[in-house]
Amino acid sequence: MAKFHKKDYGDALEKLQVELDGMARWLQVSGKRLVVVVEGRDTAGKGGAIHAIGERMNPRQCRVVALAKPSEREQAQWYFQRYVEHLPAAGEIVLFDRSWYNRAGVEKVMGFCTPQQNADFLKQAPIFEKQLVDDGILLFKYWLSVDQDEQEQRFAERLADPLKRWKLSPIDLKAREKYADYGKARDEMFAASHTKFAPWTVVDFNSQKRGRLNLIRHLLDRLPDQKVPEPKIAFPRLKSAPLKEHFGGPVKPIKGRY
Repeated sequence: MAKFHKKDYGDALEKLQVELDGMARWLQVSGKRLVVVVEGRDTAGKGGAIHAIGERMNPRQCRVVALAKPSEREQAQWYFQRYVEHLPAAGEIVLFDRSWYNRAGVEKVMGFCTPQQNADFLKQAPIFEKQLVDDGILLFKYWLSVDQDEQEQRFAERLADPLKRWKLSPIDLKAREKYADYGKARDEMFAASHTKFAPWTVVDFNSQKRGRLNLIRHLLDRLPDQKVPEPKIAFPRLKSAPLKEHFGGPVKPIKGRY
């Protein structure tokens, strides 16, 4: 596969982000709610894909949800309960960096849930999602696919880069030996939750740049083609000359080194 040059990628992404901005305006005007679930193997590029979607949008409208390990109290709740409180209101977008499908992936493969809990989840997930869709939520589910050779290379890059090393956890290192097990769990998850009302879409993320562009293009193409004009904002000239920032109290700006 030919390398995607940085400028070509940046130009293509910017065009898609302009369309995403139009999508956000349409959601505000229509009152629709959008949920995007991004799942995949470790190092697949979930965070980068989500950043590409939400980077240029208003953070008050577009929220990223990446939940930590459940607390003792959350473990005693209905499994879907802690995700429900993060669902969008009218005009909002929620991007799940991993979601309720954690149970069918990490929890199942690493033994953090019982076989019965996993079986219950696979039975309940389509019912839960049908309720979301029936209530008018636009729900899109993406699986980011990456081969094991590429995954190993990305793990090595994280280990070598001090700014990326925080992404490596003991669970990630243990998961390296369970590539096939994760594949079986994914297929079981697809078989139970790939429905007409909430289908899965697999995106090749062996090239993260191409994967991000393809995911965003697919998302935009699946939404109604409703264009909302950009608001016209009056910007009159100041009546007096612009003033320089002045600090008259005890607090003064630092004298920076750069």
